[in-house]
Amino acid sequence: MSVIIKSTIKSNPIGRWYIELRDTTEDDKFEICLDINEYAEKIEKMGEEYGGDIQVAWSAEDNVTKEQINEVRMQINAYEAEREAREAMESDNQTPTHQADGTPTF
Repeated sequence: MSVIIKSTIKSNPIGRWYIELRDTTEDDKFEICLDINEYAEKIEKMGEEYGGDIQVAWSAEDNVTKEQINEVRMQINAYEAEREAREAMESDNQTPTHQADGTPTF
């Protein structure tokens, strides 16, 4: 049986979004993620505790704007595209031509 990890997009008082990860099996266990890379690391770490058998349930607080939700979605899409490209290169034993920030590798 998989464990549900709640991922809630929240907004702080200055209008910056963050994601709260909450393990539903433990009431007081949660993590705060300030960007998607941090989110990916923490969700993977939490998943390891359950042998990778997790489901993610997304939600957003009422004060989170549509723009903030879209920004999170765009960052997730960019992260996944970068990860897929990196995995494809590794499986083909290719050397990356660019660094993660887009800088050419010489």
